[in-house]
Amino acid sequence: MSDTPATEVRPSRLRAAWDADISYSFRRSPVAMIAAFVTLLLVLAAVFAPWVATTNPFDPSSLNLMNGFSKPGVANEFTGDTFWLGTDDQGRDVYSTILYGLRISLFVGFMAVLFAMILGVLLGLLAGYVGGWTETIIMRVADVQLTFPSILVALLIFGIARGIIPIEYRDQMAIWVLIIAIGLSDWVQFARVVRGATLVEKNKEYVQAARLIGRKPGAIMLRHILPNVLSPVLVIATISLALAIIAEATLSFLGVGAPPTQPSLGTLIRIGQDFLFSGEWWILFFPACTLLALALSVNLLGDWLRDALNPRLR
Repeated sequence: MSDTPATEVRPSRLRAAWDADISYSFRRSPVAMIAAFVTLLLVLAAVFAPWVATTNPFDPSSLNLMNGFSKPGVANEFTGDTFWLGTDDQGRDVYSTILYGLRISLFVGFMAVLFAMILGVLLGLLAGYVGGWTETIIMRVADVQLTFPSILVALLIFGIARGIIPIEYRDQMAIWVLIIAIGLSDWVQFARVVRGATLVEKNKEYVQAARLIGRKPGAIMLRHILPNVLSPVLVIATISLALAIIAEATLSFLGVGAPPTQPSLGTLIRIGQDFLFSGEWWILFFPACTLLALALSVNLLGDWLRDALNPRLR
């Protein structure tokens, strides 16, 4: 008796998930499938970098300066070692540096978007539900921040944080400062979207019923309104991930991002630029292609998700 419902429920749930609008939309979109495959491939390569990479390029004991400037796929004339993507000026395998740099870029991007999403959603809920002076202050701060490019806001926050942190801790805290700087520059779009959705949801019957039974405002916002405004938040988060990765690469390229001991893709591109015109093109080319593939695939996924969750396009 107990096994029959379980065997009936499991296929029905899988069937329902397979026949859902978003699953159908994904199967019908070759661009979304390719973008998802590329994104998943790069994420897995970053996660399993210690096992996939041929060496740890940031371990000084594993470096051999004689391997410096080895061309892709060509044996080094001094050591005879072959590196399929070549090496940089310090003899580091470009393939391994890309995998480890990809870990930093993805970590900063995910954490920055998560921080911006939490901050923006909470402020948007508060502004839309409470209203009054609370809404005015939050939205005016958001409007002022929108007048400045996000990269300039991130540079300003990063500079202030670096000035406050003692010198001996700057390299240790650089990644977290970078996350906070990018997150504080991207919370506005989350807040504006959630605030608009909250203004619509708070006047519906289920919210009024929650008020009548004595629910506290915090519980109403988090348990009743928040689940109904998550769809646009997920779309913004996906697109913001690509923007956060590009922002991190831009800051690192400018020399104010990841430290040299933990270089990201932006740092690798900055290093490769120094040798571009001397003939060692691969030091810049391969990290730049990786960054382009990652940002483009995530952005295409965000565009597909936006259309898939739009009820007018179903």
